[in-house]
Amino acid sequence: MAQITTKQYLAGVEQSIKSELSTHAKAIPQGLNQQRFILNCITVVQDNIKDFQGITPESIGVTLAKGAYLGLDFFNRECYAIPYGGKVQFQTDYKGEIKLCKKYSREPIKDIYAKLVRKGDFFEELIENGQQFVNFKPIPFNNEEVIGAFAVVLYKDGSMMYDTMSVAEIEKTRNTYSKAKNSQAWKESPGEMQKKTVLRRLCKLIDLDFDNIEQRRAFDEGAGVEFEETPSKVMRKGADEDTTADIFGDDNVIDGDFKEVTQEPDSGMYADIDNMDMGELPFK
Repeated sequence: MAQITTKQYLAGVEQSIKSELSTHAKAIPQGLNQQRFILNCITVVQDNIKDFQGITPESIGVTLAKGAYLGLDFFNRECYAIPYGGKVQFQTDYKGEIKLCKKYSREPIKDIYAKLVRKGDFFEELIENGQQFVNFKPIPFNNEEVIGAFAVVLYKDGSMMYDTMSVAEIEKTRNTYSKAKNSQAWKESPGEMQKKTVLRRLCKLIDLDFDNIEQRRAFDEGAGVEFEETPSKVMRKGADEDTTADIFGDDNVIDGDFKEVTQEPDSGMYADIDNMDMGELPFK
């Protein structure tokens, strides 16, 4: 097969995305700007064009469409399309996980976040009068090595849950269960991926009610890891009625109180496809 230009390749990706979105139109959230979503997807592929060599535009389009089902933006790094092993894998980012939990949780969430604990920071878990607490006091602008991470979900009814993982536990999860442990996301944003790992495990306790099966499938695939631990039951206290939920692993997710920490703001950019630098690609 003859060589194709970058412009032709990107046009194929664009057509594939449009085809997928047309086929699964009912899975697209209301209010999604499809034109902007497609433009941002093409920009991401263009910026990383060498990484996609040998991968068909059709398979890229199928993966990128999953971001649309969840209302996530690849260009703003709410999710990723990761070329790995000759395929493209869909993966959500920490920011994307936060966005989805707030939007689809059956029980209204006041706040949900994950934090890194670095050497020198103050972090403790304790029990007072039968009530569990966690306290976290980070050193400002601390650049020491990360020793762990924790995630917290605060519900509007006053109840909360949290989970903690050491760096060793995060790395074990990455090396054992990750679908792409050496992906660009892990290499360029290890802190975000560490936070996402503990947050995703906490998400197993959150009752998420997606609008359709395509959204659920995209969310499950976007985990990036496949935990194999046997779920156990924990009680979440603090609401009007106690509830139970599932978690992967030990009884690491705990009910208690936590002093809120301001979440880092999301940031994003926007680009115009008309300004792309087109050239030849060795695809056959």
